[in-house]
Amino acid sequence: MAGEVSERRMRPARPGRMARVRQWWGRALGSEGHERTTVLLIAKGTLAATIAWVISYHLLHAQSPAFAPFSAVLIMQVTVYQSLLQSSRYVGAVVAGVAVQAALGFLVGPELLTFALVAAVALTIGRWPALGSQGSQVATAAFFAFSTYVSATSTPDASTQLGQIILLVLIGCGVGVLVNVTVLPPLRYRSAEYGIRTLAHALCDLVSDIYPVLRAGGPDEESTGRWRSRAEQTGELVAQARTGLRMARESLHYNPRRLVRRGRPHTGFEGYAAVLEALERTLGQVAALTRSLDRWSADEDRHRYGAFLASYADFLESLSRITRVFADLDEDRLGDQAPELCQLADEAQDYRRRLAEEAERGELPLADPGRPYGVLVIEAARLMEEFQYTCDVLQHHVDR
Repeated sequence: MAGEVSERRMRPARPGRMARVRQWWGRALGSEGHERTTVLLIAKGTLAATIAWVISYHLLHAQSPAFAPFSAVLIMQVTVYQSLLQSSRYVGAVVAGVAVQAALGFLVGPELLTFALVAAVALTIGRWPALGSQGSQVATAAFFAFSTYVSATSTPDASTQLGQIILLVLIGCGVGVLVNVTVLPPLRYRSAEYGIRTLAHALCDLVSDIYPVLRAGGPDEESTGRWRSRAEQTGELVAQARTGLRMARESLHYNPRRLVRRGRPHTGFEGYAAVLEALERTLGQVAALTRSLDRWSADEDRHRYGAFLASYADFLESLSRITRVFADLDEDRLGDQAPELCQLADEAQDYRRRLAEEAERGELPLADPGRPYGVLVIEAARLMEEFQYTCDVLQHHVDR
């Protein structure tokens, strides 16, 4: 294997790039993921823009036909829900911008002062929170409307052109939403699983790195510092998991493909949301554990409590088995995975009780606030509580 990797690295840049391109297309055609989503968005955007152009240019003979395909592509979002939401905001922004131009233009005339007033009012309206990310389109629409207004030959012609801008935007948004709804509407229910898997992988890797070192006699300052840093850098993973859960929920709203998935038991994602929150709390507990271990690394007497270290390693190893199952979470296998998790949680409970018994039997200075031993025992209990709750939540979700 190492020879193959070395050989690939020795290839010229051009074949290497082509190989990566072939791999990218292989992933796009072979399985769901970022690559396939990208291809679908490009294809659907192309289709929507072409249809909008045919309607605006060939059927309506509009003077500014590009508004329609531009609008169709602009509101082509990953989920149907976002397409509907963004199209409504975009239409509102365009109508507001054209209305500002119409009101000030017809009252004051095509003067430089009018343009300045239009820009000031449009930019102010664009900050309205209800428009969200489409707020900037108020000023854009107002500027295009002003350009159309000053180039018109008469007042009726100007009114017609301004109305046509709104009509073209409505056509483009309508075509974009229609294409997104009817042509393979994105159903991202798996993104909730991916977020949980990512968190579980990070948790599993961290715990799996800790317990062998404890079993070998205890960590040094470099190891505990590295664990602590890794545990404190999981905030971004939590944010990504929450985004995945939100997208999974959004992808079901107004999605016709949902109708053919009625047999799927997990359409609300309440169980996944609870598991995600529990994993987030568990990561917080692991971070607290790493801080306690970091204090332990500076304790010169830790070699006296080798049995306690070994017992703690057994407990963490039992938790790592739970994280491995979460790292392989699959909706189609939840019926088998949930009972397995509950069984592993029962085993981890036994190891935690043995840990507590070992702490008492070994006469550790649990009450000494200057030593981390009491805190470590408490952290073990809290960790077990969070893992048990996470497993119970998933089992309850499966049993419904």
